[in-house]
Amino acid sequence: MKRKVVFFIFFMFFFIRANAQCAMCRAVLESGEDQSAAEGINDGIVFLMAVPYILVAVIAYFTYRTYNKSQKSKKTS
Repeated sequence: MKRKVVFFIFFMFFFIRANAQCAMCRAVLESGEDQSAAEGINDGIVFLMAVPYILVAVIAYFTYRTYNKSQKSKKTS
């Protein structure tokens, strides 16, 4: 189980460095000389993309934990 958690955390940080821009945004931002704007847009897109996945994962974890607790209490009763 610990191995899966470590792999998941590594996997999430690996994708943070991914280029998240669409083709049109990339073309407009690469045409400019200042690349810090492109990096800022990339970071913003990745942040906005990651938050819903994290929220869904947290909700799924609590649902799983609640379901697992109810199953254990039924077995002991």
